[in-house]
Amino acid sequence: MKQLLFVFAAAAGLVAQQAAPPAQHESMDPKSCSMHAEHMKEQASAADQRFAEMNARGDRSMGFEQSKTTHHFRTLEDGGAIEVTVNDAADNTNLAAIRHHLSQIAKQFAAGDFSTPMMTHAEMPPGAAEMQKLANKIAYTYEELPAGGRVKITTGDPAALAAVHKFFEYQIKEHRTGDAPAAHQH
Repeated sequence: MKQLLFVFAAAAGLVAQQAAPPAQHESMDPKSCSMHAEHMKEQASAADQRFAEMNARGDRSMGFEQSKTTHHFRTLEDGGAIEVTVNDAADNTNLAAIRHHLSQIAKQFAAGDFSTPMMTHAEMPPGAAEMQKLANKIAYTYEELPAGGRVKITTGDPAALAAVHKFFEYQIKEHRTGDAPAAHQH
């Protein structure tokens, strides 16, 4: 009998907790949440931690220090361009590493190998699987830049273009480049 009474009391307590949400969360308006600022700090801290972890993985998978370089993912009407440059023009070590990395990326992507971005981001970037499937419809060209290198990605295929732009939108967000995503719908 005592066990039955205990089970009933515990169940009643659970129902009461579920029926009455905490007072600070009664409204869906974030301004009414007394913990809103704290939640925002926690989100920013988690995003900064994720960014730092991505950069550490990028140092290893790309072979150069992310903090000493600048990435750009430029969306173009026929594809896009991945550009990486050194922040210091005298940084010959990272300049050589960037050029080596990007020349390899052009070859790997053309072969449908997206293992480097997967290692950097700890997940397969959106658009990459489609780019693998449509590899014969996409061209990858490596070019040297004065302070780094560029991989131009071009296609005339609408499905491949959509995949390239999806891949670039993810990269822009993840690397926090501030570059503009594709302006048109596919």
